[in-house]
Amino acid sequence: MAPCWPPPPAQPSQETLLVQSAVPELAHTHTRPIHWVATATAVAGVVALSSMIQPGSAKAAQPADRKPKPAPAATAPGTTGVAFPLECGPVRAVVKQKATGDLDGDGSPETVAVVHCDAPMGTPPDGVYVLTRDARTERARVVATLVDPKDRLTVTDFTVRSGAVTATLLGYSTADVPSCCPDVTTPAKWQWNGRAFIRSTPAAAHSV
Repeated sequence: MAPCWPPPPAQPSQETLLVQSAVPELAHTHTRPIHWVATATAVAGVVALSSMIQPGSAKAAQPADRKPKPAPAATAPGTTGVAFPLECGPVRAVVKQKATGDLDGDGSPETVAVVHCDAPMGTPPDGVYVLTRDARTERARVVATLVDPKDRLTVTDFTVRSGAVTATLLGYSTADVPSCCPDVTTPAKWQWNGRAFIRSTPAAAHSV
């Protein structure tokens, strides 16, 4: 009778081995090569994306940080070709003096011109006119008369400052006073009040 040996230990089945290799801890420890390839590809993609975004965002921010250029300052209207409202007969009108300034506070300067006829002799009276630029044609035009040549006045000490026009007016006490020798001196100041230019006498000034 053959001896009775103990039976050999049972070998694990193929199904048992597969189940053991599927345990989470083992699957994490023994990572397959395809997992490393995917991870490396993802990291490389993040680095490449960062290198593309950072310089681009800095460049894109530069134009936004720049301050807009200020608008060019408005130019005052010129006097060339302007039809001044004074009668000169056969002679032409001459601009004796002019100055510019924002008289109505709208941000655009006006031009104030002292004009008289180019008479060959004597002292022709002056006219003082305010010019502005026409919004449609861009041409200068007269919008106000501060001194009418019919008043027989000569304008001196003419200035435009702080939104006001100032001048010294030389005139005559009677019609018999010759035009060469005015005997009345009157300081004057004109300022826009929203509807018209108001004439006044400057402070500490007096007539002679």
